Amino acid sequence: MDPKASGEEMRRRVLGSDHVDRATAATTDLDRGFQSWITDAIWGGIWTRERLDLRARSMITIAVLAALGHDELELHLRATENTGVTAEEVSEILLHVAAYAGAPAANKAFEMAKRVLGEEAR
Repeated sequence: MDPKASGEEMRRRVLGSDHVDRATAATTDLDRGFQSWITDAIWGGIWTRERLDLRARSMITIAVLAALGHDELELHLRATENTGVTAEEVSEILLHVAAYAGAPAANKAFEMAKRVLGEEAR
C-alpha cells in the first residue's frame, strides 16, 4: 500500500473519520501541500511502521505534545478512545512529563486531560 493510502487509513483509524473529513474540507490551496505531507509522511510513513504498536505510538505522541505544550494534545487525548490508551495510562504519562519536561507543562496537560477525558478520568 502506498504511503498516501496507508496514511489516510491510519489517520482515520486513530483520529476518526469525522475529524479527517473536517480537516479535508477545511484544506485550502495554502495548506494543501502541508496536509498531503502530514498524511503521507507522518500517518503513512511513521504511524504505520511495525516496530511499535498503535498504543505505544499514541502514548509517545501524548507525552511529546504535552511536553511541548501543543494544543494538538487535545486531539490525541480524544484519540485514546481509538488507540486503547486508558485514562490511568494518560495520568502516568503526564506524571512522566512532569519529571522530565516540568510541572507547568504537565499541569497544563492534566487540565486538558481532565476536560477531554471527563468522567473516565475520575
